[in-house]
Amino acid sequence: MLPFERHTRILELMDAHESLLTQELAQKVGVSEATIRRDLQQLSERGQLARTHGGAVRLERSAHQEPAFATKSVRMQAEKSAIAEAMARQVRDGSTVIFDAGTTILEVARRLAGRPLTAIALDLPAAQALAVGATEVLLLGGRVRSDSFSITGPWTEDQLRDLRADLFLMGAHAVDERGISNAVIEEATVKRLAIQVSQQTVLLADHTKFGWRAMAQVCTLQSVDQIVTDRGSRRLAWLKDAGPALTLT
Repeated sequence: MLPFERHTRILELMDAHESLLTQELAQKVGVSEATIRRDLQQLSERGQLARTHGGAVRLERSAHQEPAFATKSVRMQAEKSAIAEAMARQVRDGSTVIFDAGTTILEVARRLAGRPLTAIALDLPAAQALAVGATEVLLLGGRVRSDSFSITGPWTEDQLRDLRADLFLMGAHAVDERGISNAVIEEATVKRLAIQVSQQTVLLADHTKFGWRAMAQVCTLQSVDQIVTDRGSRRLAWLKDAGPALTLT
């Protein structure tokens, strides 16, 4: 079987099963596990699936939908952990930090919990994780979106306009040369406001978010001060010239 035939078969299997172990894929495709690992690496680099420990999961690429929180939480765990570790080291005690919705930002929140910070949370999981010890947590009011637990709507936007923060830790659904975009219009609006009220904005995203575009435009790449991502993004040469400082974990 030629490589493109294997890749097509793998993607068909991922569409049918959503997630599979390397061993299962090797058996279904009829090749060695080593071959499957190479194929998964190539497909992951193209953004066609996401690798996990011991296998892979399907990526939704709809401009109108996003994966549920439970689905996102198991994807790219090693990459998210490395990104979160790198970001947590940069945050200064005493800062006022806005925490965006999303599983990568949640990993940062878990590492900063208990430190002397003022944390403004834009989703429920981050607020819960941060509410430890010396960390003061402000949870904005608004509509809680089912399956993602982000907080959006006019109440959220009105409260954000009256705040000032040192740092906004932002997630994204998709990033390309035209900028940062999101699958949900209401979340995109909240992100733009958080950028406006923060002295500095850092985008945190693993490499599967790069190279494609979602429905709702958030901002240009020049609107953020720094991008923290994993080394799977190193092949995207345009990132180096995009404007923001680039940190590869």
